[in-house]
Amino acid sequence: MNLPVKLYSGSEDNFVVIGHRGASAYYPENTMAAFKAAYEMGAEMIELDILLSKDGVPVVFHDETLDRTTNGTGKVADYTLTELRKLDAGLWFGREHAGEQIPTLEEVLQFAKDRIALNIEIKTEAVTDEHLGGIEEKTLNLVKKYDMEDYVLFSSFDYRAISHLKQLDVDISAALLYEKKQSSRRLPSELVEDYTADAFNCSRRQYTKRWTEDTQRHNIPVFVYTVNKERQMGKMINQGVSGIFSDKPDVLKRVVDNMWKTK
Repeated sequence: MNLPVKLYSGSEDNFVVIGHRGASAYYPENTMAAFKAAYEMGAEMIELDILLSKDGVPVVFHDETLDRTTNGTGKVADYTLTELRKLDAGLWFGREHAGEQIPTLEEVLQFAKDRIALNIEIKTEAVTDEHLGGIEEKTLNLVKKYDMEDYVLFSSFDYRAISHLKQLDVDISAALLYEKKQSSRRLPSELVEDYTADAFNCSRRQYTKRWTEDTQRHNIPVFVYTVNKERQMGKMINQGVSGIFSDKPDVLKRVVDNMWKTK
């Protein structure tokens, strides 16, 4: 089946090696060091998470609060970009990573352009009921500023974000990140149709035989997270997924290359 985005490094196998928050097994997640490493390891796409700073700038960060991965405390949304940039986002991972900053989405786009595709996950905490002026519009404008619309797959656990993106630009590629409560027992194909999505993202465990049959019957690209063991990678690839999110993109690339050679 066709991929919902273009790749800078052509994927003959129609499968995407995705660095989950970069090469986050080896570098502090969602930092430029992790993203650069993922690219150097042969990842074809980088997955990253975005929130808004207090002054409305899309920043790359996973948690609603700063405590786990920085020397700051409290909510990301309570800090301006200038304040966020003063925090250390690497020391928690190891002394050798001290000094890493929280990147802005614009920084990542500048790095990724002409190099690597992106999966930009819009965090639920930043989504509101309004589709204008919010994180979706700010992010989409930045993606268009760098002419990367064809190389970006948006995703979100908050289905409102997908609806907002499609209202802003019906042609932008967006994937539903499966969230049980909002799904009301609908199958992936029903959800994708209801939200005019272009792909379906879910966890490895959620991708059951029933879902596999459903998505393949309806020709829906599926991306699964977060797979770090070689055996599980092989199983997912044989199950027909379009891509895998891994903290170890180097391991995933090796598995894919070896499977490709034996075919």
